[in-house]
Amino acid sequence: MKRKVTLLLLLFCIFTLHAQGVYKTDKDLSYVSDEETDAYRKERCKLDVYYPVDKKDFPTIVWFHGGGLEGGGKHIPQELMNRGFAVVAVNYRLSPKAQNPAYIEDAAAAVAWTFSHIEEFGGSKDKIFVSGHSAGGYLSLMLAMYKKCMEAYGADADKVAAYLPVSGQTVTHFTIRKERGLPNGIPVIDEYAPVNRVRKDTPPIILITGDRNLEMADRWEENALLASVLKNIGNKKSALYELQGFNHGTVLEPACFLIINYIRDYCRSMAGQK
Repeated sequence: MKRKVTLLLLLFCIFTLHAQGVYKTDKDLSYVSDEETDAYRKERCKLDVYYPVDKKDFPTIVWFHGGGLEGGGKHIPQELMNRGFAVVAVNYRLSPKAQNPAYIEDAAAAVAWTFSHIEEFGGSKDKIFVSGHSAGGYLSLMLAMYKKCMEAYGADADKVAAYLPVSGQTVTHFTIRKERGLPNGIPVIDEYAPVNRVRKDTPPIILITGDRNLEMADRWEENALLASVLKNIGNKKSALYELQGFNHGTVLEPACFLIINYIRDYCRSMAGQK
């Protein structure tokens, strides 16, 4: 289902979703085995954990950066800071130094690491969310749709509280096509296309894009296709938000406030069930 969110609502969120507290960041923690022999993987597979030190059982967002699977680095969006939850910001291997499915494997390993370790920081394993922008959104969707990715690292994709990808590709990523020497602009839908791996019984999948007239070519259309396919197979836990007036880059800030609002509502719902 497509939902259009106005700037007025987003500004309202900015002023109503603020959490006070003391936060700490533990940086450059390795999320791969000490026995890993791939030097590039050992170099790139690090993450930062930003978390409140005066809270317990808090939610956590695993955040994958964008950059077309070829660039970028781990960072914590400012909008997600000081909100009462943790953010796990992840680095992963990049093309062309690493080739598909290396970055997908790294994303799966990072989420599995979070399930294994977040309680050490005071967080709850029952409140882990997976998100990211652009390429990070694509990685989030691959983990949501293809359970074997996380199973390889001893984790269950369905234990994630929700997936909230921002402007992620839902067909096979253009960098994967590039690695294969295929022409740019012609879509491919194969085993590395989230839309080709849709499942009926997933955790909630909240698709967020910019304005269809301002986004990257076909990005809104791809997400609309995924939302439609999910609906057609009977998945009742998916939704599509189109943030009008925002392009592929500027959509990140308002998307973060949607994510914050979703997590707050989720936690209220969990508290009400106890």
